[in-house]
Amino acid sequence: MAAVPTVSRWWSSRTDPQRIELYTRSSFYSFAWGMPLLALLVLAATGPSSVVDVVPYLGCVAVTAVLCWVLTRAGLATRESGARVDARLVTGACAAALLTSGVALATLRFEPRGDSQALLWATVLAPLSVLCVLATVWETRRLVLAAVPVGVLAGTAVLLLGDPAPQALLQGVVLGVTAMFLAASFRFTVWLLDVVLEMERSRGVQLRLAVAEERLRFARDLHDVMGRNLSAIAVKGQLAEQLVRRGREGAAEEVADISRIAEESLREVREVVRGYRSTDLTSELTGARSVLRAAGVSCTVTGEDVGGTLPDEAQTALAWVVREAVTNVLRHSRATTCTIVLQREAGEAELTVRNDGAPEGAPATHGNGLTGLAERLGSRDRLRTSAGGGWYALTARVSA
Repeated sequence: MAAVPTVSRWWSSRTDPQRIELYTRSSFYSFAWGMPLLALLVLAATGPSSVVDVVPYLGCVAVTAVLCWVLTRAGLATRESGARVDARLVTGACAAALLTSGVALATLRFEPRGDSQALLWATVLAPLSVLCVLATVWETRRLVLAAVPVGVLAGTAVLLLGDPAPQALLQGVVLGVTAMFLAASFRFTVWLLDVVLEMERSRGVQLRLAVAEERLRFARDLHDVMGRNLSAIAVKGQLAEQLVRRGREGAAEEVADISRIAEESLREVREVVRGYRSTDLTSELTGARSVLRAAGVSCTVTGEDVGGTLPDEAQTALAWVVREAVTNVLRHSRATTCTIVLQREAGEAELTVRNDGAPEGAPATHGNGLTGLAERLGSRDRLRTSAGGGWYALTARVSA
């Protein structure tokens, strides 16, 4: 039983894109490797007249299963890289499926006691599996058209069983339509994987773009502050040099001006950096709500009006807490609900961020980000975490 919690923790540690990709791969691989097992079950349940008759059929099934596995790997790999699957691989898988059906129709003979539908399923098993695997490569329209041969093969098998033509036609139509819906469902799974991967890539692009925009803003502020002062320093430095060369008075005054401008530049740069590092609590709360809702997390903020009444140092510290907490919700949890509560009493402000994305049995420990927050707050005792019942809470207290 110890393996169950281990598997549960492993599954909980996966991100949503990783889970969907794992589900998609397992679905397609089950069709590839389940085909030989299904073929053996059909043959064992119906009892062919001769063991020699089934050897060519099982050989073709094995080859088709291997090609399906290779095609699945190649098809899913192209979902991320954008490359195209080798057409020879697709052709080989289709040819192997048709060959398997032909061998089934030509060689398999079942005892009268066997299931009359055995030849039908033995005939369509390989083409149906290949059709589903082709969902990783082909579009829906082509898959629907490719389901027609499956219906034709089914009708042919029914005719060989000695059933009347109307029944063969009905069986072919039913199985053909079933193949269409099955292939379409697999195609939908691939489409869902594409959407999730695209959203994950878009999120990464947005994060990099936000960092780039912030760097540009910082560079622009530095340029505006330093451009004028450095130009003045350069001009006064040249003037002081000329005065010294010519032995005239005034060089000392120019050097003093250069020193004064340099000190002003240093002060202005510090102000830019201080403004770059500082954050506004009200804006951070508004941004947190927008970001979480955009990510599909229901967010409720209580006490937002309290933020504007706090001292600047308290606002900055709590704003960093909000930023780190929201980042953890987006990166490390499967939360669907998040609540942010800000309150002020007895000379202190308390901020609590709770979300319902904590895995079962997850410890309420401090990571690197929370350790940095504790350093900003001045003490670990002013930053508390708790977990239980699927909820995770982060509470910070500052003097106000």
